[in-house]
Amino acid sequence: MPHPIPAGYHTITTSLMVKGAAEAIEFYKRAFGAEEISRMPMPGPDSRPRIGHAELKLGDSRVFLADEFPEHGMLGPQGGAPPVSMFLYVTDANAAFARAVEAGATVQMPLGDMFWGDRFGKLADPFGHVWSIAEHLEDVAPEQLMERMKASGTGGGCPEE
Repeated sequence: MPHPIPAGYHTITTSLMVKGAAEAIEFYKRAFGAEEISRMPMPGPDSRPRIGHAELKLGDSRVFLADEFPEHGMLGPQGGAPPVSMFLYVTDANAAFARAVEAGATVQMPLGDMFWGDRFGKLADPFGHVWSIAEHLEDVAPEQLMERMKASGTGGGCPEE
C-alpha cells in the first residue's frame, strides 16, 4: 500500500493555471532550472493540444501546472481567475475534507477516488482560494493513467488545478 503522501512530494504543492502551459514549462526550465517530471497532453475544445497536467521539479519541491480549462472555470491570471491553488496531501482525505467544510469551506468538487490514484476533492475557502485535498491511494503507471483517463469520461479535464 503506498503512503498517503506520495514519495517525492511535500504536504502542500502549488498548482499554476496558465495560458500557454508548454511555453511556461520551457520558461521555468530556462529561468529556474526546473526539471520536467511529467506532462499529460490532451486535445482542447478547438482540437489544438493543451496540457491537462504537468509536474515540474524545482530543487526538492514539485509544482503542478496546466493550461486554462475555461469550460471547467479554471483560468490563469490573464483570464481573471486566481492563478494559484493549493494541493494538500493528507493521511485521511475524508477527515480533512469534513474538517474544512465544518470550518466554512465551500465544496467545489466532492471527494472521490480519481483515475490517477488519489482520493481527491476541491474546496474554496471563504477568502477565494481553492484547495485540493488528496490522499494517495495507489501508484498508476503512465500507460494505465492514459487508459483510465479515457475510461473516466472526463474528456481530459484534470480538476486538481
